[in-house]
Amino acid sequence: MTADPLAPLDLAFWNLESAGHPMHLAALGIFTAGSPSAAAHAADLLAARSAAVPGLRMRIRDTWQPLGLRRSLSALRSLPASGEPLTAALGRPLTSVVRGSLAFGGAAREPDAGFDPLDHVRLHTPVTDFHAAAGELMGRPLERTRPPWEAHVLPEEGGARFAVLFKFHHALADGLRALTLAAALMDPMDLPTPRPRPAEPPRGVVPHVREVPGMVRDALAEAGRALDIGAAVARSTLAMRSSPALTCAPSGTRRTAGVVVDLDDVHRIRKSAGGTVNDVLIAVVAGALRRWLDERGDGSDGVAPRALVPVSRRRPRTAHPQGNRLSGYLIRLPVDEKDPATRLTRVRTAMDRNKEAGPHRGAGAVALLAEHVPPLGHRLGGPLLGQAARLWFDVLVTSVPLPGFGLRLGGDPLGAVFPLAPLAPGHSLAVAVSTYRGRVHYGLVADGAAVDDLDLLARAVTEEVTALTVACAH
Repeated sequence: MTADPLAPLDLAFWNLESAGHPMHLAALGIFTAGSPSAAAHAADLLAARSAAVPGLRMRIRDTWQPLGLRRSLSALRSLPASGEPLTAALGRPLTSVVRGSLAFGGAAREPDAGFDPLDHVRLHTPVTDFHAAAGELMGRPLERTRPPWEAHVLPEEGGARFAVLFKFHHALADGLRALTLAAALMDPMDLPTPRPRPAEPPRGVVPHVREVPGMVRDALAEAGRALDIGAAVARSTLAMRSSPALTCAPSGTRRTAGVVVDLDDVHRIRKSAGGTVNDVLIAVVAGALRRWLDERGDGSDGVAPRALVPVSRRRPRTAHPQGNRLSGYLIRLPVDEKDPATRLTRVRTAMDRNKEAGPHRGAGAVALLAEHVPPLGHRLGGPLLGQAARLWFDVLVTSVPLPGFGLRLGGDPLGAVFPLAPLAPGHSLAVAVSTYRGRVHYGLVADGAAVDDLDLLARAVTEEVTALTVACAH
């Protein structure tokens, strides 16, 4: 397996975090233990199986050398964004254009020759609270000199259950890819073979002359989209009010909490009010934030925080997805609205407006700008961009897809799984949602120093589902 240069967005994620502010994603799976030794057996299985999963053997290496001419030619598509007149660039020899776009300061995935599963899979002593243990582990950064993932097996006191906390760096795997890697460690199942991606036609180092007009049009379109996104980001910071409870000075510590909701209740709300399941799940977050802010005395009147809702740009049914392919929608959560049904209507309207514009427009599509930044720019600007996250949005609300079938580890069934999203610098809260076997799982991640009452927010999620059910039944 050869080195795989990081895509621009992966490189951005790799440079966003710092030693004091980890930004990995995770999932906390809770299993029913079939025997007192189930947790130890699970740890042994995870260690043995991880050695056979190529994606888990990949470490990320910083590169300060050119990554190849063919990859560098993609820079031709973003020449107008660099400020250089396109006519001047095309008038220079092609070799000089290529040399000017070589990927210094980049990074690549490559096999780790010294990979040892025992560095990544750890069996802990019994715990009484899975989420308390997960919060402490989420505050610990991943080792960047090894493949950036960990699996922590947490036996429960009494032996009836055990949990596994999978941690992945976003540069190694986004939510979908992390799911694929984690699923490869579960018990084997008879599944249909994914449809392979069609082979790309061979391309030469120098583009054919007939391709140049199309490349020019693409470059101009990308430049226009970049300007549109930048203007939308600037507008999004105006005329709105968030809550101080959603921002903080980063402490590097974490708390987590989980909430389980019946999917049938969500469907009943959706059928009554219209919209999508995702609209309902986002509206639940808005209502839960209102209840939480009021209960802790911060007040919700006039509060309309910006929520970033990531949108996958992957092509469906790809067999081996590589690299992050994300955009996003930015909406204002109607926390200031008292009526649950009206909150849902406002969320639905905002999401419809975003979908009509598409994932390539608007303030939520900032991730697309990563493709216009040279690798060295990611390295130098990553920390600054991370600190500016609070100016762009106030809370992350993301959905992570899970399989509809049941998973097992060592014969023990997975009963619940809580996705845990990265927490951007300056943010005190992130929300991730997954649906698994007829139930919705909300995973809440908070800055441990800023939010000492995350259990209140978890309870508010349940209360908001009940309130929406009642409001939509009338």
